[in-house]
Order: sequence, then structure tokens, then C-alpha cells
Amino acid sequence: MLALLGATTLVLAAGAWWVLPAAADENNLESPQNVEVSIMDDNFTLKWNRSNESVPNVTFSADYQMSETNSWIQLPGCQYVAGTECTFSFLKLNVLDEITLRIRAERGNSTSSWYIVDSFIPFLKAQIGPPEVHLEAEDKAIKINISPPGKQMWSMDRSRFIYSVVIWENAPRTEERTVTVYPRDTIYKLSPETTYCLKVRAELPLQKKVGVYSAVNCVNTTAENKLPPPENIEVDAAHQNYVLKWDYAYANMTFQAQWLYGYLKQFPEDHSDKWKQIPGCVNVRTTQCVFPQRVFPDRVYFLRVQASDGNNTSLWSEEKEFRSEQQTVILPPVLNVKTTSHALHAYVGASWEPADLHRLPIYEISVWENTSSAESRILQEQTEFTFPNLKPLTVYCFKARAHLLGGKWNQSSDFSDVVCEKTKPGANSRTWLAAGICIVIFSIFIAVCIGKGLFRCLNYVFFPSLKPPSSIDEYFSEQPLKNLLLSPSEEQTERCFVIEDVNSITILEEAKETNGDLKAFHSQTSRDSGHYSNEDESSGGKTSEGSVQEESG
Repeated sequence: MLALLGATTLVLAAGAWWVLPAAADENNLESPQNVEVSIMDDNFTLKWNRSNESVPNVTFSADYQMSETNSWIQLPGCQYVAGTECTFSFLKLNVLDEITLRIRAERGNSTSSWYIVDSFIPFLKAQIGPPEVHLEAEDKAIKINISPPGKQMWSMDRSRFIYSVVIWENAPRTEERTVTVYPRDTIYKLSPETTYCLKVRAELPLQKKVGVYSAVNCVNTTAENKLPPPENIEVDAAHQNYVLKWDYAYANMTFQAQWLYGYLKQFPEDHSDKWKQIPGCVNVRTTQCVFPQRVFPDRVYFLRVQASDGNNTSLWSEEKEFRSEQQTVILPPVLNVKTTSHALHAYVGASWEPADLHRLPIYEISVWENTSSAESRILQEQTEFTFPNLKPLTVYCFKARAHLLGGKWNQSSDFSDVVCEKTKPGANSRTWLAAGICIVIFSIFIAVCIGKGLFRCLNYVFFPSLKPPSSIDEYFSEQPLKNLLLSPSEEQTERCFVIEDVNSITILEEAKETNGDLKAFHSQTSRDSGHYSNEDESSGGKTSEGSVQEESG
């Protein structure tokens, strides 16, 4: 019995030695390390390192969480993975939303703690993968069809891809050349019956993302066609038309030209059925054709030309990019100037029809006096210009031109012919003229009055009409003549003395000689105004003597 118990105890002890360490390992599983996420197009790859390689039967599982939720969701394709990486894709994932991943180790019912990966935005982390490429050969060209990489990740940027092609002749020591192409494009200037190889990668310049090159594709060009395609396609503008020109080696050929909207080149779909005939460029017998500008509004187009001799037809020429807004010729506007009583009015008329009604011209007009070189300029959308407050009876000259602004290229016409017009007198001119006439009349009136007054003064001074009696004038001959110029109201009142007899005269003379005081003599103030009779001196003397006697009496 004891032996049996001992054996049982030994077995349990042995079993405990094998199980317990395993249980200890299960309870101490370590999380994955060095976890990384890589994205190429729509494919996500999660990689990690195992913490303990010696522990068997360990698997790994991952979850994800979107930024707007708090719940964790099992990551499809990354559950119970025995290796150290898994690949998954989100068919309904918004590539601009932030996402967080976590991963842990599992063995049976035991799990490690979660290893949480830093959150990221898939679009920013993603790398552009290699595009799919299909080639079609011609005699001197290769048509290339490119399928953009990815579907969901780059769904908003498929038309923004730029494709870089590296092409080389499949022969020893040949140089590579790099060209930029559209999703459906043609590489020209190749040799016939020659093998060419190429590889392509996609780029998003704005996001600074450069993709991975595709696998190398090779193709053989065909034998040279009997009729070569037209070459050196050019477009010139003349008045209201465009002139399409090209070169061709053979004579007596018929040509046709087609056009395609430039924006279609951005899309990878087949657009071969969207080419249209250019009006006026069908069955042309010369190496040029003319078509109106209004047919091509301001956009980007592609043009191509084909030659035919009736039985044979050449391949299409190299496609020529044509930017109509850059080629548009703006003719000088028509200028008309009219005069009113208050201002000059200039009217500008367009001599051409804008192809793009969303890009209407702005007019500039310059004005200056005919005798001056200083110009004033006005810029406005309206076609009528008014110039008020100009100098009357002055010649002003005008010239105008048109501008097309707001596009990728700002364009301007030449100036119109100069138009000159003379302003009318106007209300201000008549006012100044009336004022001038009044000033002249007033000046003449003042001159007449001054002349008449001066004449009277001179006549009064040098040619007096009245003269005092000689008996009084003899004693006042020293009175200054300036007193005679005084008006009657300003004349001085002189002191006169009445001489009673001859002896008084003698005494008066003696007093005068000795500057004696005349007040000592009997005297009285005279109020004589100084006016005397024009009669002869004898009669006047008697009258004066009588007056003296009356005063003394």
C-alpha cells in the first residue's frame, strides 16, 4: 500500500514538473516587439517580432479602432496568425480618418498584454505602388496605356497622377531617356523595327509622393509606313482666325485635322472616339488650314493632322498641345469721342468677339492735352468714359486698348488710333468772359474819371478862372499855391485885417518887417470866402472899397 502511494506521488510529482513550467510560461507571454505598419496603395501590412522564439504554439491577433469610436474591432486577415506579419485591406475605410492598431500574443487561453501602435492617417502613410502598363507599337512610335495604381486609396487623385517613363533601346550601351506622359499617350521619334523597353512610375507632386516603378515592358516597333505622318505642327493667330500649319515631304496630298479636349488626357479611359474634325480643315490640299477663334474658347486642346493620297493614309501626326487663351489675338478697340457742353465722352467698342464669355475684356484709355506729353490713364470694364472739368477750348487726344485678365496668361491689345477733340467754351468760359468784359469797362471808367479829375485839378492850379483884387493879392503873394488845391470845405479861414487909412498901411509894413505882433492893431476876423468878381480891376476895386467901408462902419 505504501509502495503504491509512493508510486502515485512520484507520478504526480513528475507531472507537476512538466506542467508547471508550461503554465508559468503561458501566464508570462510577452507582447510582440518592433511592430510596424506599411501601406502600398490599398494594401496594409503589419509586421512584428516575437519576444520569445522558444515558446511553441504562439499565435498573434490584431484589432483596430477608428478615431471617432472607442470600440475595438478585430482586424480581418490578422487573427491567430502564426507568423510575424499579416496583410489586410479596408474596402470601406476613409483613408483620411485616423486609425489605431493593437496586437498581442496568444497561446491557448493565455494572452500577452496589448502592444498599441501609434495612430496614423492611411493616406499620409501610404506609398504609391507600380501602375499597370500596356504597350502598342507603331512604326516610329509606341502607344502606352497606363492603369493608375490603387483604387480606394487614390480614388480622389487618379486624374492628378503624373507618369514618368524611362525608355531605352534594347541594345548594348544605349542611353535611357525619361519622358512625362498622360495615362493614354504616345512616345514619338523612335526607329522602326526596333525593340524598346520601358518602365513607368506614378507621382503626386502636390503630396510629394513618388511611386514604385512598374515591371519592365518591351515591344518591337513595326516597319515604316508608306506615307509618313505630317510633321512640325504649329498654330498661329491672325485677326479673328487661327492658322494651323504643318510640313510634309510629298506634294499633291490631301490632309485632315482633328482636335480633342485637353482635360480628357488626364483620365485613363480610352478617348480615341472623342476626336472631332476641325472646321475648315477637312480635305485640305495645302499644308495649312484656317478656322475661326470662336470655335475654341479659352481652354487646352490637342490637335493632330493626317495625310492621304487617296489610296494610302498616313498615321496621325504627333499630337500638338494648343492653348487657345495663350494664342488669342486681341485686336485694338474702336474709339469714338464726342463733345458736350460740360465734358468729353469717349466710347470704346470691341473689334473682336471674346471666345470665352466668362473672361470679358477690360478697357484702358489714355488722355492728354494736344500740347503736352503728360498722359492720364483710366482702367474700367465699362465701354463709356467721361472726362469732366476739362479746360475750355482745348484740344485733347485719346487712345485705348483692351486687356484680358484673370487667366493663366494676361493679354493686351495694341493701342487704337489716336482721336483728338476740342472742348467747347462751356459755362465757366462764358462767366470768365463776362467778368473780363466787366473788368475792362470798369477800368476804362476809372481811367476816364481819373483823367477828368486830373484835368480839372491841373486846370484849377495852372489856369485859375478867378483872381483876387490886386490890392489884397499884393500882400498875400507868398501864400503857398497848395492851399488853392483844397476843396471849399477844407479851405483854411484866413485872418484878414481891415485897413482904415493909409497910415495904417505904413505901420503894417513896419510891423511885418520887424515880425511884430499884429494883434496890437485894430483888426477883425474876415469870413471872406475868397471868391471875387470877374469884373475889371477898377470896378472891382470900387466894390471892394465899398465893402471895406461897410465892414468898418
